[in-house]
Amino acid sequence: MKGKDFIISSAADTPALWGCFLEVIVALAGIGTAITLYPVVKRQNQGMALGFVASRTLEAAMLFTGVASLLSLVTLHQDLGTAAGADAASLAAIGASHVATYHWAFTLGGSLMPGINAILLGTLLYRSGLVPRVLPMIGLIGAPLHLTAVVLTMFGVVDRVGTVTGIAVIPIALWELSLGVYLIVKGFKPCPITDAIREEATPPAYREVAV
Repeated sequence: MKGKDFIISSAADTPALWGCFLEVIVALAGIGTAITLYPVVKRQNQGMALGFVASRTLEAAMLFTGVASLLSLVTLHQDLGTAAGADAASLAAIGASHVATYHWAFTLGGSLMPGINAILLGTLLYRSGLVPRVLPMIGLIGAPLHLTAVVLTMFGVVDRVGTVTGIAVIPIALWELSLGVYLIVKGFKPCPITDAIREEATPPAYREVAV
């Protein structure tokens, strides 16, 4: 799917449908990770933990908005794109509207919200010591750079896909990747929060024996 002219082209729909499917998975996974982390990180700061769940949910909603726009393009392509007598100029204009909606939904959801997420989750993990502090530090340093690039994109100062935005997103990508790998391989570090969780999960009889 190259742009507004997709509607009146003879291009295949399958790659676009797979792309939409994968983006839906990304959106749902984002909500799932936030809900999974919530019971642990709320012990550090419940308000910020709720904010993280809300920001992930908003990110997913914007991604879904973009996917709905692309699926609308596919439907128009299938139903009207090659129909006899179709007004190519009008279809191209409609296609441009859907493409613009997707781009801005992705800018606000897939680009802006990861920076907000990094501030919220990075602060919670840095203060709690649940992971090595160097990991949230990467996110906390990268978030302002990334958010600045997104704002410059919104005002047309830099391109949405360009050198500036590409460099600015590197710390956020590194933070998200390194955190995911660390938690899968190592899990949470021992800290007061994990100690409290372990104590609450231990039956009272075992606690008395241990004492």
